[in-house]
Amino acid sequence: MTETAPSPTPAAAPKETKAQRAERMKLAKNPWNAWEEVRQFAREGRASVLPEWAGMYFKWWGIYTQGDGVGITGGVGGEGKASEYFMMRIGLPNGLLSAHQLHVIADITKKYARGIADITTRQNIQLHWLTIEALPEIVDALTEIGLSPKGACGDVVRNVTGCPLAGLHGHELIDASPLAVEIAHKLTANPDFYNLPRKFKISATGCPSWCSYPEINDVALTALKRTVDGKDEIGYSVRVGGGLSNEPHLGVRLNAFIPQDKAYDVVRTVCEIFREQTDLRQSRTHARIKYLFMKFGWTPERMLEAIEEKLGYTFDPAEEGPVADDIYRDHVGVHRQKQDGLSYVGATVLNGRLTAAQLHQLASLSETYGDGQLRTTIMQNILLVNIPNDMAQALAKEIVGIGLEVEPSVFYRGAIACTGTEFCKLAIAETKAFARWLVEEMEGRLPEFDQQLKLHVTGCTNSCGQSWIADIGLEGKKMKKDGVLVDAFYFCVGGAVGEHANIARQIGFRAAAEDCPEAIERLLRGYLSARGPGENLRAYFGRTSNEELRAQLAGAVVEAVERDPSPGRVPASVG
Repeated sequence: MTETAPSPTPAAAPKETKAQRAERMKLAKNPWNAWEEVRQFAREGRASVLPEWAGMYFKWWGIYTQGDGVGITGGVGGEGKASEYFMMRIGLPNGLLSAHQLHVIADITKKYARGIADITTRQNIQLHWLTIEALPEIVDALTEIGLSPKGACGDVVRNVTGCPLAGLHGHELIDASPLAVEIAHKLTANPDFYNLPRKFKISATGCPSWCSYPEINDVALTALKRTVDGKDEIGYSVRVGGGLSNEPHLGVRLNAFIPQDKAYDVVRTVCEIFREQTDLRQSRTHARIKYLFMKFGWTPERMLEAIEEKLGYTFDPAEEGPVADDIYRDHVGVHRQKQDGLSYVGATVLNGRLTAAQLHQLASLSETYGDGQLRTTIMQNILLVNIPNDMAQALAKEIVGIGLEVEPSVFYRGAIACTGTEFCKLAIAETKAFARWLVEEMEGRLPEFDQQLKLHVTGCTNSCGQSWIADIGLEGKKMKKDGVLVDAFYFCVGGAVGEHANIARQIGFRAAAEDCPEAIERLLRGYLSARGPGENLRAYFGRTSNEELRAQLAGAVVEAVERDPSPGRVPASVG
């Protein structure tokens, strides 16, 4: 009897990748058309929330599941555990905000968010501790005042940023806020762009300070002046491919003069080009438009050709013009507007954290002293505008009286902090309270320090706190000290935008969180003792070796340590 060979075991189907799953889910549903499902979840309770909503679809509505306060170390697979609560971002195109809107946000914050709100690095306002039952009520309340969380997260066009002093700044080339708002209204929450490879960040500004950080946006417009036949013409310069995250890249400038009436068309066209890139949909880690330049060999010339081919016309070449100075980009303090008799007051909000009471107080102050207009900034601050000159100093005193600063120390002024383990499932270290303590420590240790200093704290390697463009950037990690696992930070130095644009250097030094003030004090005292006449901190870092900087931080010669790899997927909030 002849034996029959056994049938081969069928090969196991290949496991679906994160990118494949995301692409499948996006094709299956546009979350903006499915809000009634969320209303049903609210009626049935937290346990009814489907995993695909908790893990993905909520983001199209500016909503994330909130971490349990431990961060990534409490979870598996590169992500921490989700709590029963949610966090939500409220989009504010160009940072524009009225007192009435802010009063409503304050009421929402008090009723649903345990009384705290954060200004983000994209001019949004972020809330925490939200229950599933509260989400429809909050969205309805925001809709009534002309605001929405739509597009504040997800693989979509994000909140469009711009200069908070648009239309008010005496040195601006053009008021670009109408353009920023137009882009936001036409592209954010537009069903034609609900399924991009990943997030897409846009900035449009006429401000000479470039205070919306065009260098780190996916596409950014900055005002540009040229002279043709003896006549001045104002248009825009365009950059494409900026972004931070775990692999930073400064946007590349295209050699083109963009007329004002073509600016929106250019932005939309770049977004369309991004949408069409199937290569970028193969990996969630490499799905940003910057990877066309970093991984797929695109050049500025190729990008411009692609834009012009889609539009059906070409642009004149143009020199860049002046690049923004090496200055703060926060508009802090009391300053005159271009309107006769009016000033603005820029308040520094440490780490962007405000209470519901402070939100109400700021709204009321804007009504009492001005016309009820406020503006948020990407430095996590807030401005009150259109204040009569003779009332500006009194307003400044009132702002200080509610716990904010108008003339902050260099440490207070330059501090930025991401969400950290307090609420984020992907963070490794706590950030907000640490950054506040660090600022207080540095103010006490070096009250004489007289230089601009951007001190950015981010909870992991993904740079939500923009550590790559800071003078001193601290990336959260864990390390053992005296046998105990503690919060720690890896140091990067020398980052900048504008005149000295540069990605911060990894210098191979880390320290436990409690040891960071002493290390930074040593570093800055080293600069003060060694600087040449007029030499700023960025120039000093540029001429000083990693070994020397590391020795200053450590107080001794030490070997370099490696920077940690990314802890997992890139969060939807990062640069």
